Amino acid sequence: MTAATDHPVDQVTADVLVIGGGAAGTWAALAACRAGRSVVLADKAYTGTSGAAAAGGADVWDVPADWDTQESEVGHRASLGDGLADPRWLERVVEETRTRLSEWEQVSGERTLPGSAHLRWQRSRLQRRGVRILDDSPVLELLVDADGAVAGARGLTRGRGYEVRAGAVVLATGGCGYEARAVGSDVNSGDGALFAVEVGADLSGAEFTAIHPVIPEPNPVLTTGFSRWARFYRADGTPVPGTTGVRGRSVLARAASAEPVFCRLDRVDPPMRSALRLAQPAFFAPFDADGVNPFVDLFPVSVLFEGSIRSSGGVSLRGDDCATGVPGLYVAGDVAARDHVFGATPGTGAENTAWAIASGNWAGAGAADFAARLGRRHGSRTVRATGAAGLRPTGTPGTDFRDVIRTVQAEVLPYDVGHLRHGDRLSASQAELDAMWGHVRRSLGGADAVRARRAAAMLAAARWLHAAALARTESRGVHQRSDFRAADPAQARHLTVGGLDQIWTRPGEILPSVPARLPLLAAGHRA
Repeated sequence: MTAATDHPVDQVTADVLVIGGGAAGTWAALAACRAGRSVVLADKAYTGTSGAAAAGGADVWDVPADWDTQESEVGHRASLGDGLADPRWLERVVEETRTRLSEWEQVSGERTLPGSAHLRWQRSRLQRRGVRILDDSPVLELLVDADGAVAGARGLTRGRGYEVRAGAVVLATGGCGYEARAVGSDVNSGDGALFAVEVGADLSGAEFTAIHPVIPEPNPVLTTGFSRWARFYRADGTPVPGTTGVRGRSVLARAASAEPVFCRLDRVDPPMRSALRLAQPAFFAPFDADGVNPFVDLFPVSVLFEGSIRSSGGVSLRGDDCATGVPGLYVAGDVAARDHVFGATPGTGAENTAWAIASGNWAGAGAADFAARLGRRHGSRTVRATGAAGLRPTGTPGTDFRDVIRTVQAEVLPYDVGHLRHGDRLSASQAELDAMWGHVRRSLGGADAVRARRAAAMLAAARWLHAAALARTESRGVHQRSDFRAADPAQARHLTVGGLDQIWTRPGEILPSVPARLPLLAAGHRA
């Protein structure tokens, strides 16, 4: 079958192609520009306003530049990773972020990064440097040359096919939110991971994707920071017990998944209210629009699955420059694996913002270096397209992308399915997902290529998640098995997963032990 991208109308050539216009993508494009390379940035929405970063708050992991404080912060964060975090990577993230925040401080006078303002600033910087930005231009597949090196991508822009030939590609497409309604995550459908595996990459840490935060309704912003200032109530006005202890979030998530739960930020002293508004403007904006005072009035909350937007799983890294092991392909931000950075306990919003900034810079510089070594011949290489599921079905199109998404959501989103896992339930879900994959490969395609590829990417992400969760027969970090409730020292290692028609898993080497907890000595660590 002829795919929507088989006959591109518009063709562009650049040294580096960046796919994704969020924090990681814009920093990657800037890094490639600084290295003297020509850059095209393609985003499925509008660079500067789309994605989870644009809807996020101003918090970022900014560690003071004295050695004692940095050592304490890094040591504490490494201890939270349940034996899988690497302090060297954490130190790199801290130091790279500190450097880039200094650039923002020169412009704004502050070291916080309000999502929308930050991304608008990034867009203007890229435009001044001559980056060609393709808005509303979803990429649908990667291109490879005769040697298997990534050589560009194809997609659609306003219904027209386009092709970018490039010396190297950075995927900064975000994680997979499974269309769970989180503000800003409507564009996060796991596309980048599917593109990467189609050209030979694999994933790591996919099992550490089990966060179900309690979020405000009807504006589901992915932030859990508000809960530390809140009390929670049933519909009859009685408090929900047990929400302030060590297991408070788990208790609260179970309650909110079973009955209506309401919240009020009544633990905030008046002087703190202005500070909270500055830190999370996206959280307060809808309340203000509706005339609700969250410090006084009750508002409803619900449970939402974050997917891999704020997790440790993603495309495996094979070098400090965020290379994937596939020549010419680099990853940054939420699409990249972070289990070697944050371990089995995913980073907070502040820490993941720092990761987006740091990994974007490393990936952009790595891609620029690869393109420079390749030279001008990158535009004349013979290439082939790699997209399959949802783009080039093996049979007659007939599967509805909406049925695919409904199947995925039924096996991934419910709290009682995804949080406390059991091998029997995981196996049954995997069978459902594998059966749907067969339908997708045979008959998902047709006129709406963007939505078909989106559905295929979500299905692939769900299958990798389940395979990794089944393979890790222990409880570690956010991966909790009700049939294997204890951590197993023999499984203190990273787990790789990959494949499309046949999913495979492979354990890595056992890692040296890290103390279970280190005391937090540095002030300002954001839990």
